[in-house]
Amino acid sequence: MRWRVVLSLFFCLMLALAPSLAEARAGGSFSGGGMRSAPSGMGSRGTRTFEDNGAGSITRSMQAPTPSPSPSFGAPYGAPAYGGSFFQRHPFLTGLFGGYVGSMLFGGYGMGHIFGGLIQWILIGFLIWFVIRLFAGRGASFASGGGMMPRSLGAAAAPMTNRYRGQDVQVTDADLNAFQGLHAAVQDAWSRADLGRLRQLMTPEMLSYFSEELTRNSSQGVQNVVSNVRLLKGDVNESWVEGDLQYATAYMRWSAIDHVVRLGTAAGQPDSVVSGDPRTPVESEEVWTFVRRRGGNWLLSAIQQV
Repeated sequence: MRWRVVLSLFFCLMLALAPSLAEARAGGSFSGGGMRSAPSGMGSRGTRTFEDNGAGSITRSMQAPTPSPSPSFGAPYGAPAYGGSFFQRHPFLTGLFGGYVGSMLFGGYGMGHIFGGLIQWILIGFLIWFVIRLFAGRGASFASGGGMMPRSLGAAAAPMTNRYRGQDVQVTDADLNAFQGLHAAVQDAWSRADLGRLRQLMTPEMLSYFSEELTRNSSQGVQNVVSNVRLLKGDVNESWVEGDLQYATAYMRWSAIDHVVRLGTAAGQPDSVVSGDPRTPVESEEVWTFVRRRGGNWLLSAIQQV
C-alpha cells in the first residue's frame, strides 16, 4: 500500500499546483408563440412532461427531467457495459496524464522552473510504472480464472424496466365541456390582464409564467387583445392518472381577433395598433394540458405549440 500512498500524494501535489480553465455559459431565453405575448411551450405534464407527444417541446418547466434507464445493471448510463480498458475505467488518471504529456509536447511545463519539470517527469514515470503493473496483474488474474465477471453478463438477459408514466384513463363529455370553457376563460382573462381570474384557471406554475409575460407587456407599454374566440376543433390526445392527480392533453384549433395595442391610446387612432389586425380573425393551433385533483376542478397546467 505504500507506493499507492506515495502516488496519491504526488497526484494531490500536482493537482494543487496545476492551473485550471473554466468556461461559463448562460442559458437561452424563452420566445412565446400562439397568442402573440402569451406563454407557450411551458408548464408541467407530470411524468410525461418531456415526452414527444407530437407538439412542440416544453422548454420551460418546474418538472425535473426523468433520467433514462441504465443500459446495464450496475453501470451508469453511457458507461461501458463491462470493465473496459484502464483509460475508460480511470478517466481522471487518463485526463491528468494526457494533459501533462500535451504540456510537455507543446512546451508548457506550467511550473516555470527546473524543480517543477523534475516533479512532472517523476509523476509520468510513476504513471507508466503503475499502468504496467496494473496490466500485468490483470493478465495474471484472468489467466488463472480469478478475474471479475463482466457486468453485462446476466444483465443482458434482464429486460429494462419501463419508466412509470401513469395509468391511462378516459374522459367524459363533462370533462370536454370543462376544457372548452377553460380555453375561452383563459383567453378572456389574458386579454384583460386579469391575474385574479387567471389564478382560478391554472396551476401556480402557469400563473407565474403568465404573470411574467403580462409584466413584460406592461413594461413595453402594450397589451395583447384577444376577442371573438371560436373553438374550431378540440381533440383529447391522452388522459392519465398519477396518484391523486389526473391529466388530460388536448389539441385545440381556434380563431380569434388577435392584435397588440399601445397602452394609453384610444381605439381607432393610427398609432394605437402595434401589430395584428383588429378586424380580421386568425387561426391558432396549440396543445393544452389540464390537471385536477381527485374530485376537483380542471386547471391549465401546460401549453405547447403545434
